Amino acid sequence: QVYRQVCPPCHSLERIHYRELVGVTHTTEELIEMSSEVDFVDGPNDEGEMFERPGKLTDPLPSPYSNEEAGRAANGGALPPDLSLMVKARHAGQDYLFSLLTGYCDAPAGKPMMPGLYYNPYFPGGAIAMPPPLNDGGVDYEDGTPATISQQAKDVVQFLNWASEPEADERKKSAAQYMLVIGFTAVMTGYYKRFKWSPYKTRSITYVNK
Repeated sequence: QVYRQVCPPCHSLERIHYRELVGVTHTTEELIEMSSEVDFVDGPNDEGEMFERPGKLTDPLPSPYSNEEAGRAANGGALPPDLSLMVKARHAGQDYLFSLLTGYCDAPAGKPMMPGLYYNPYFPGGAIAMPPPLNDGGVDYEDGTPATISQQAKDVVQFLNWASEPEADERKKSAAQYMLVIGFTAVMTGYYKRFKWSPYKTRSITYVNK
């Protein structure tokens, strides 16, 4: 909810498709309705021309800009990065993003700031072109949770962490199943080895002098 209201106007999430959000943030019906509200360029058709069509579950989340040049022109020359892998692209990604979102403050004395830049001690160099994206009460939670900056930042970071590896939970479940199979195989292999070799290990050889 916080991500939808705060981040999409400037940032893209190109590696995530609507279908991957099913059961995570919305139901299938809700996502079908959401995707149909966006027009995507597709084609070519039988006449060799591109055309627009309503979105569907297999489409990626739309980018706010048609190309990089448009993104830079709308943001004073700075291109807002795609957030699909941002958690993985930064050291201690979750902690870094949380600190960045909540770390805006006034520049210390003697720290000059160029026009259009904001002071954030967690950003390299301390000057960032992105204005503070979060404000207390900036969103209305359906369950009545207080919309503090830290709560909103936590929700955004958790969502971006999931977006960087949507298959993580499923992979962990599969890994547990694989480990059970490997453990069972190891036990059965050990039992079969003892059963097969027990006659040889328990036999005794004696020599008779003639």
